[in-house]
Amino acid sequence: MAASKVQAFWNHPAGPKTIHFWAPTFKWGISIANIADFSKPPENISYPQQIAVTCTGLIWSRYSMVITPKNWNLFSVNVAMAGTGLTQLSRKITHDYFSDTDAAVQKE
Repeated sequence: MAASKVQAFWNHPAGPKTIHFWAPTFKWGISIANIADFSKPPENISYPQQIAVTCTGLIWSRYSMVITPKNWNLFSVNVAMAGTGLTQLSRKITHDYFSDTDAAVQKE
């Protein structure tokens, strides 16, 4: 039974014998790098970069559900991209517009 599931995965139209598997798999590197950047200061976050990551994630998440066959690897990596991009954008917006440290610096 396990062998048949492995064989079904191997022969799937979006399986490891196709680019439809490997492209999203390597795309996980972008989300992992974004997660690693959660510990970096928000002033180092780039608005254009994170907007691009977020929009890419949102657009391709939708696309991965309308193509045949459905590519769940592509869907999951793009949901992760959108999520990490939104997280980084919220960190940057909070720092730039709602941070009390800027008010304290301006008073001095």
